[in-house]
Amino acid sequence: MEENYDTTSAFLKVKCNDCENEQPVFSKAASEVKCNICGATLAMPGSGKASIKGQVIGVLDQDG
Repeated sequence: MEENYDTTSAFLKVKCNDCENEQPVFSKAASEVKCNICGATLAMPGSGKASIKGQVIGVLDQDG
């Protein structure tokens, strides 16, 4: 049986569904992430990767 594990993680640019604010969210967030503007839930912790509730706009550049 072949097992595929995603060992990468990234900061995602997520757009709030309620107020359209955009903010970074860690793809493997271990706690609930709320919008800094309206308080809506953007991500919930999951088993490994977070469950993103907002719209993922892109992946932030990790090279600086």
